[in-house]
Amino acid sequence: MEGALVSPEAEEGSTTVEYAIGAIATAGFAGLLIAVLKSGGVKSLLTNIIQSALSL
Repeated sequence: MEGALVSPEAEEGSTTVEYAIGAIATAGFAGLLIAVLKSGGVKSLLTNIIQSALSL
C-alpha cells in the first residue's frame, strides 16, 4: 500500500495551477458580464431602475 501515497514533490506547483485556472475563469466571467451589461436591453433596464430610484 506504500505506492498509494503521493509524494509532496508530485504536488509541487498544483496550487499555482489552481490559482491560474481560477484567474482565467474569473476573467472569462467578467468578459461575459461586460458583454451582457453592454447589451441594449440590460442597459435600458438599468437606466430605468436608476431613474426611478432618483425620482423618489
